[in-house]
Amino acid sequence: MRISLILVAAFLMTSVAAATDLSGPQRARYQQLTADLRCLICQNRSIADSDAPLAKDLRHIVAQQIAQGRTDAQIKQYLVDRYGQWVLYDPPFEFATWLLWLGPFALLLVGLIMALTIVRKRRDAPRRRPELDRTRLERVLGETAQPINRPPKDHS
Repeated sequence: MRISLILVAAFLMTSVAAATDLSGPQRARYQQLTADLRCLICQNRSIADSDAPLAKDLRHIVAQQIAQGRTDAQIKQYLVDRYGQWVLYDPPFEFATWLLWLGPFALLLVGLIMALTIVRKRRDAPRRRPELDRTRLERVLGETAQPINRPPKDHS
């Protein structure tokens, strides 16, 4: 039992040491990679900025893999294989992500087409004034032309 506890403690210490013992260029790669990877819990923050336990685990995995000599592409592929494309802030253009990349442009195009159609219809529509109902107009004007009988005001 004690031996297993000692082995677990030794493993944890070596993994923590590997995460903190990155050289200058490795440290820069670590910071860039953790900034490029999305926290799966926070979803709008990178794993570098997140305090979530999963982000901490992902930072640890990235540090371990950098210490093992893996490339950035290999590390990203490992995380994508494990967590899916969502872990990347900048997912590649693939069949599964075409809507993500092209959707905003398609919506903009649809909006422009709708706006142009509305402007053309308004521009091409004949400008008619509504016909006046002369008899009704004369009646209304005739009623307002008559003096209004108001009771005198009491100035007391």
